[in-house]
Amino acid sequence: MMKKSAGSRVLIVDDEPLIRWSMSETLASDGYVIVQAADAREALEQLSTSPAPDVILLDYRLPDSNDLKLLATIRQRIPETPVIVMTAFGAPDVVAGAVNLGAFRVVNKPLDMHEVESLVELALASR
Repeated sequence: MMKKSAGSRVLIVDDEPLIRWSMSETLASDGYVIVQAADAREALEQLSTSPAPDVILLDYRLPDSNDLKLLATIRQRIPETPVIVMTAFGAPDVVAGAVNLGAFRVVNKPLDMHEVESLVELALASR
């Protein structure tokens, strides 16, 4: 089923290929344009060379960035873009830190794809 915001660009930043693939397949079938990055370096490259995404799904722990520095950088570069932080480490300090930096939501892994779809729609509607 095509979502009303089909055509919106979604950047998925996660070092797990299977997670990127699964989210990409699900969201592409909803009509989103998917861009992927396996680490912080690739994500920043995407932000520098491509049109800004409409929503970012960002893994908290990446091989080259395992804290909220990447989120802070994204907020500085494109403050209007909603960022959904995904974490297997949903400790209260991680969640609070992400929210304080302006994360749209923090979701725990393993992910529920229906929840991801709903959150992306909510994030797009919030813009």
